[in-house]
Amino acid sequence: MLKSVNKVTKILIVGDFFLNSAWGLLGPVYALFVVQRITGGDTALAAKVAGFAALCYWAVKSFLQIPIGKYLDKNHGEKDDFVFMILGVFLAGLVPFGFMLSFLAWHIFALEIIHAIGMSMFIPSWYAIFTRHIDQGKEAFEWGLDSTSLGFGVGVTGAAGGVIAAIFGFNVIFILVGTINMISVLLYLLIRKNLIPKNHIAPHKLPPSWSF
Repeated sequence: MLKSVNKVTKILIVGDFFLNSAWGLLGPVYALFVVQRITGGDTALAAKVAGFAALCYWAVKSFLQIPIGKYLDKNHGEKDDFVFMILGVFLAGLVPFGFMLSFLAWHIFALEIIHAIGMSMFIPSWYAIFTRHIDQGKEAFEWGLDSTSLGFGVGVTGAAGGVIAAIFGFNVIFILVGTINMISVLLYLLIRKNLIPKNHIAPHKLPPSWSF
């Protein structure tokens, strides 16, 4: 199945799998972490902290994505997309390690803002590169492949996250999330030599040796 997928698309899908699987570990235990580590067992306060943390993430991410996307579209080469993708996912990967040191609500808010900045850099650039390199005639299959791998990864790690946290504690979860997130950074670096340079608008006809 994967043999028919080109190198860039394949690496982007695998990297997306690792990235989302990493954060899937945190999902089931995030609220519990806030209750125990941040609010000292006050569930009502924890609900407010978790809710405002979600607001910080989604508001900042939503606000930044469109201007970042417009900026990236001004340059038809992929160097800027690649740089934003790598920096964004790397920045996001630092956040779980910050959670290990957090003990106040504003720490969580600040980290969620950092996470949002990283993902607002990563998502438009990832989609841009993926869209240009997707195999013609296989668009539905390859988008579906990415969605399937993402859902499978998040589902499995989501189930594992609760068990790991119960046995080993939150810090192990944060280390795993950050480490697996960084694996995706290393994977994305593998496409550096396959990027499209400026003034080339037919990515499917380019040889695999293009670099910037």
